Amino acid sequence: MPLKNVPKCLTPDLLHALASMGHGDEIMLADAHSPSSSLCKSGPIEVRADGFDIPTLLDGILQLLPLDTYVKFPVALMDPVQSDKDSHIQIPVWDKYREIINKQEGPHVQIEHVERSAFYDRAKKAYAIVHTGEMAKYGNIILKKGLAL
Repeated sequence: MPLKNVPKCLTPDLLHALASMGHGDEIMLADAHSPSSSLCKSGPIEVRADGFDIPTLLDGILQLLPLDTYVKFPVALMDPVQSDKDSHIQIPVWDKYREIINKQEGPHVQIEHVERSAFYDRAKKAYAIVHTGEMAKYGNIILKKGLAL
């Protein structure tokens, strides 16, 4: 029998990863273009969620996972490379992320933009990487777990 009130997008493997994380651990929600399996060779647990987009997963995860309030930026996005900035790339999925974060955690949460290589280096140190079906370019997001009070 399924558990009550657990979002359907949170698979048993994802629930286990979330429950196993400690304060300060990070989890990356990787878009479909991300080299998730390669990044996980460095240590993070790989969780597959190919059938879900990141906004759906983010909403479900933030119902259970508190963000870290002891750091300035508990959320990180991959900053576009210069050529994409020069072409004025639009990333509408970021607006969805902000809306979900505001709804779940409040408007005080600050989001940092991390250069592409540094973002992947940080992902290699994450507790887990969730490979999603998100097709948006620059859809990757990292969350830092806080304390459940």
